[in-house]
Amino acid sequence: MTELPIIRSMGARAVVVPLARPLRTASGSIPASPLVLLDIETDQGTAGRAYLFGYTSVTLRPLCTLLDSIAPLLIGQPIAPVAVQDQLAATFKLLGRQGLLGMVLSGIDMALWDALGRLAGRAVAELLGGRCEPIAAYDSFGLVDPRADRRALEASVQAGFKAIKIKIGAASPAEDVETVRAVRDIIGPEVQLMVDLNQSQDVASAIRRIDRLAPYQLSWVEEPVAAEDLTGHARVRAATEVPIQTGENWWFTTDMARAIEAEACDLAMPDLMKIGGITGWLKAMALAETASLPISSHIFPEASAHVVPVSPTAHFLEYLDTAGPILTERLSPQNGLVTARGPGLGMDWDEASVARYLVK
Repeated sequence: MTELPIIRSMGARAVVVPLARPLRTASGSIPASPLVLLDIETDQGTAGRAYLFGYTSVTLRPLCTLLDSIAPLLIGQPIAPVAVQDQLAATFKLLGRQGLLGMVLSGIDMALWDALGRLAGRAVAELLGGRCEPIAAYDSFGLVDPRADRRALEASVQAGFKAIKIKIGAASPAEDVETVRAVRDIIGPEVQLMVDLNQSQDVASAIRRIDRLAPYQLSWVEEPVAAEDLTGHARVRAATEVPIQTGENWWFTTDMARAIEAEACDLAMPDLMKIGGITGWLKAMALAETASLPISSHIFPEASAHVVPVSPTAHFLEYLDTAGPILTERLSPQNGLVTARGPGLGMDWDEASVARYLVK
């Protein structure tokens, strides 16, 4: 029996790279993309790669420190993502797996799956029993000004996207209605339109705002209230016919199970960096199937393109290019569809760009 390859080293580097569209939300702005690049070297000379999205550059140093501190626990261990996740879950049981630690554990899992795929010469989607096949993507915008952003919205439609998401909630209800009305006019009736409130409302104001937006054929309203307020989400959901989307802030599948029990959403959107990486997604997609919840991804399009197609209730892949500037080849949609590539997760660092954006 062939032995599994062994983890020889693990390293992390921080970069801050430009975003083609700086991301403005009702709960804060992200002017550039703060990333931690993770490399796990094996004893067979192959490296597994993944990246973490830090939301703010403040998180980059502690994320790298955490990864460096965990490395000695993994060196000498086999490249076995499920076993490693179980080992780390036991190690940190008293602390809990949320926040920066949860991000790190999920990133390690993604890098291990990438290493397995590279060692096998196969895409991760194929290791999971699927294929690298096109998946419907939506173009993800931040807060928009319909006049200033008209060309960008039109370009998305012309590029073949059949769905677009915008963020709202920072302005008055009347201004949000006008924005949604104008965007619907720009993209036309055939393109699906989603809105993200980014946790900006209380229950009553969310219900009132959604009622005013309902005539504009919204496919979902995302995180209308605080992510952890499952009762609030359930109350908003019960009061409106517009589907409620949440899940990007679920920490591992225990949070997802609580949300399902609370009937907090019509749709599920786990984030690979918070749900437990590829291994966590496999558990999440089983929960989604059992609960009959359509499942979409949150950011990380390169890795998400491998897990969404194997999900029984697959819905949408969110297309938001946060890492393209430091990759040798961006993962670009074709006619609104994204297709995974390999081997592994199909990502290689452009070292010249990494050096340019490296945080010292």
